[in-house]
Amino acid sequence: MPAQTAPNPPQNLPAKEAGAQAKPPPGEAIIRVEHVSAAYDTKQILRDVSFEVCRHEIVVIAGESGSGKSTLLRQMIGVETPHVGRIWIDGDELGAASGEDRKRILRKIGVAFQTGALFGSMSLLENVRLPMEIFTSVPDRMMDLLALSKLQMVGLADAARKMPAELSGGMRKRAAIARALSLDPAILFLDEPSGALDPVNSAELDQLILTLRRLLNMTFVIVTHTLPSIFAIADRVLLLDSEKKTIVAEGKPEALRDSSPDPRVRAFFNRQPPAQGPPAHAQPSAGATGGPR
Repeated sequence: MPAQTAPNPPQNLPAKEAGAQAKPPPGEAIIRVEHVSAAYDTKQILRDVSFEVCRHEIVVIAGESGSGKSTLLRQMIGVETPHVGRIWIDGDELGAASGEDRKRILRKIGVAFQTGALFGSMSLLENVRLPMEIFTSVPDRMMDLLALSKLQMVGLADAARKMPAELSGGMRKRAAIARALSLDPAILFLDEPSGALDPVNSAELDQLILTLRRLLNMTFVIVTHTLPSIFAIADRVLLLDSEKKTIVAEGKPEALRDSSPDPRVRAFFNRQPPAQGPPAHAQPSAGATGGPR
């Protein structure tokens, strides 16, 4: 069901913590998200989310399960349209565009989903060239060459004729990135790129992301809760909170880990359970107070 506006959005929204807040580095914002809220039926998922992403940044959207990471991603890639708030991609408002204008905007972004979402009946080469077939009129031979070049970028040129079922999990992730690169987007959105990968493959994928950013001058928006990857690749992290439904911390991951004034933020980045006191109804035992047993 499409995202809907909550019936009575709460007022006096919480501000992001001052100690860990970090503005984007100087430069032109290629993505702007302004006051986006989303709900499914009457269940509020996001509330008044605003931020910018500058060109060539790697921004990670993190948070515990149920904090709205995937919902925010769907809003940003146009799968869902905000009923409250606005999103700009490279100066164009995505939600206000339709027809050819919307296609033009969407061609600026590439998306690699968590599962890879490769078509099992197509070879890797066919998967990667599919967006070219839909959106361009490039000759077939040129499409093959371009698709092969994308596979070369992710180290899969030798596997071009293989089917997805013949690949390891890490290879499928890289193949999905190659397909996301098919139309030479300015922005790449990755959903849990390291999910379900072993540490070695996860580290290799992190290095691939950094290499692509350097070689192609790309901007990355990555949804993940994999801490080693966050510290390896993120220029900036936006931390969503499932209770407050919005961004509660923003900054470099090391700063949020070491010096955030919010103990819950520090706990997340140090992979620790948040400190909790005894339940409100708990009563001390007689032995604990020194009384008779």
